[in-house]
Amino acid sequence: MAVSRDTYNQRSLGPSLHANVKQARVLMVGAGGIGCELLKDLVKTGFGVIHIVDLDTIDLSNLNRQFLFRQEHIGKSKALVAKEIASAFNPQVEIVAHHGNIKDAQFHAEWFRGFKLVFNALDNLEARRHVNRMCLAADVPLIESGTTGFNGQVQVIKKGVTACYDCTTKETPKTFPVCTIRSTPSQPIHCIVWSKSYLLNEIFGTSEDQATLDVSENEDNASEIAELKKEAEALRKIRESVGTEQFAQMLFDKVFNADIARLRSMKDMWKSRAPPKPLEYKALLAQASNALASKDEVLRDGQRIWSLEENLVVFNDSLDRLSKRMLKLTAARGEDMPKPTITFDKDDDDTLDFVAASANIRSHIFGIEDKSRFDIKQMAGNIIPAIATTNAIVAGLCVLQAFKVLRGEYDKAREVFLTPFAPQRLLGVDSPRPPNPTCPVCSAYNTSVSIDLSRATLKDLVDDIVKLRLGYGEKEFAVNSSAGLLYDPDETENLDKHLDELGIKHNDFVTIVDEDDEDPFINVVINIQEATLPDKPIQGLETSQVPTIPRKPKKQLPVESNGNGVSQINGKRAIDGEPPAKDPKKRLRTDDDGPIPAAKKSKNDDIVIIDDDVGTGAIEIIDD
Repeated sequence: MAVSRDTYNQRSLGPSLHANVKQARVLMVGAGGIGCELLKDLVKTGFGVIHIVDLDTIDLSNLNRQFLFRQEHIGKSKALVAKEIASAFNPQVEIVAHHGNIKDAQFHAEWFRGFKLVFNALDNLEARRHVNRMCLAADVPLIESGTTGFNGQVQVIKKGVTACYDCTTKETPKTFPVCTIRSTPSQPIHCIVWSKSYLLNEIFGTSEDQATLDVSENEDNASEIAELKKEAEALRKIRESVGTEQFAQMLFDKVFNADIARLRSMKDMWKSRAPPKPLEYKALLAQASNALASKDEVLRDGQRIWSLEENLVVFNDSLDRLSKRMLKLTAARGEDMPKPTITFDKDDDDTLDFVAASANIRSHIFGIEDKSRFDIKQMAGNIIPAIATTNAIVAGLCVLQAFKVLRGEYDKAREVFLTPFAPQRLLGVDSPRPPNPTCPVCSAYNTSVSIDLSRATLKDLVDDIVKLRLGYGEKEFAVNSSAGLLYDPDETENLDKHLDELGIKHNDFVTIVDEDDEDPFINVVINIQEATLPDKPIQGLETSQVPTIPRKPKKQLPVESNGNGVSQINGKRAIDGEPPAKDPKKRLRTDDDGPIPAAKKSKNDDIVIIDDDVGTGAIEIIDD
């Protein structure tokens, strides 16, 4: 007599845990390398209902490790195909697939509350932080996981019990000298960073002189900064020509001809290396007739290194696609909404094609090796080669930790580190860290408010909710959203604006920061729930009473020496010069793959900082 899988699972797990697993409604975010393995494990273990969210489509490069997918699935939704294939493993499990971004409004805090447990199988920092915040707001346990090559990590996150994803500082950002990126590139990565973090931002994103660089002048870089400002002004004028027939040639002539001719004229710069060679747009276009005729074939073939003429064709075609997107976004923008932007995404063909073509054209000019679009995607997206076995091990560890969560045994949960080349054991374990009392995310007081965004003003939120319902009264405080500062005692011009004018949307978070120096509240995070309200435009909090908001912990007193080689810290003596206790474990931040986000300001005048989204280790590229 055949024994069913259900019988085997019950014998393995025990009746109580098996029943909890069958009744569990869980969410898995991400259907990539870890996600495919994890979904297989969840389905075979018999979890009752599994929701999958993933915005990506299947690419040829996924097939070596994302085993649920085949050649015929290329171009299709990862979530939908994963559901179709995994359903055959155990038809008794209900799988619901969502092809979308986990940050979309439909995946709000109340939706998260419908799950017993959430699994993160994501490949970028921003999405991981969002899921972390949503799980904290919904008070749903989260199992966070990641892999980098042969290394991996699993972490259990429970509000008020364990540290959250943002309780620890992430790795130092990547840095690249401005002079190398802008004037003397010598490696393909220099041209890729220039294309992704400078050129794309100037034309379709946020202008570099406003958001990327510290443009304070000193005697060493005054001329470079002055030239940068001139270039930014010229590019702004070209940006105004988006969508016109002249747009592509204007941009090409500026960055691949005029700018290169200026650099070439600086004779001292090229004494020890070959000078760059400017390109003529019309002359190159005249040579590109064959490439233009086979444009579709060129765009499909991302594994081959394109010729210079083929790069021009891809450059023009991607600019046309991006221009149409920008015009459409601009037409849909409200009068008081910020200008739309397009940012790099390794899975967005339009931005990837533009970055690949621009980087290769620049590489040709400077005599640097060209790269295929496939290689550029890995370099620009900071994709770390993934190992299928590592993904499988980490997925299995996620399920083992899930059993402890379903039992409520958080004291038995563990952070697990897969480090095969470390001198210690293959699997290193550590008890969950307690929440960081100064963490800006999980140390906050969370609540939600129902708001008619088209009717409610910022003043309604400040007066009715913060001052009255939350009990801030006459305290000084600041109100922040993802868009930045909305209100503080010195910033009051937004008070009469409606919340939707300020970019506040359904499911957004607004943070209240108490600016009282003596006895401040901890930060309060308000989850905005859009609603059509018949009376007042804002409908109170989850509770009718003024909540008791905890105070921020007192800061430790600074170390003071008594002059005799002995320091005193909060009344305790310590020998001067004695090193502090080492951290119990250096924790690994890992990912399957992940993008490099837009560049940000640096305190150093000659460095562009590129955030390391996946925290795989800071890299500083400095030319001798």
